[in-house]
Amino acid sequence: MQILKVKKLRENAQMIRRATKGSAGMDLYACIDNAITLEPGDIKVVPTGLAIALENENYVAYIYARSGLSIKHGITLANCVGVIDSDYRGELCVGLTNISKAAYTIEPQERIAQLVIAPVCTCEPVQVEELDETERGAGGFGSTGKK
Repeated sequence: MQILKVKKLRENAQMIRRATKGSAGMDLYACIDNAITLEPGDIKVVPTGLAIALENENYVAYIYARSGLSIKHGITLANCVGVIDSDYRGELCVGLTNISKAAYTIEPQERIAQLVIAPVCTCEPVQVEELDETERGAGGFGSTGKK
């Protein structure tokens, strides 16, 4: 099992944790003193009060939306997925946006997102004159059909 080093930057920060043993994501909590209301279309950055250290450059942390907040309330990540590089040591903050038609209030210590640690394959970019041919070729955006 890998270890994720977590540093509390604020006294009232909630430790990252899995809701169940089988959860891929670990819950991130709003480390705020007062509630934050997200009006429709708003984008707000919500601090977690935590910083992390990944084991090495072969790992990345992703911040994903919580499905309950997204589906039930239209609260999702402003950048779709947050990417936390292995060498970042600053506070984890979550950019939330409200895509619903109703205001939503984030309460202090509310679960706002989930953190997933995954391996990453780093590649060395090399410019070439030609790419190998494939059956699909340059076809995209539905080129393989609807079914």
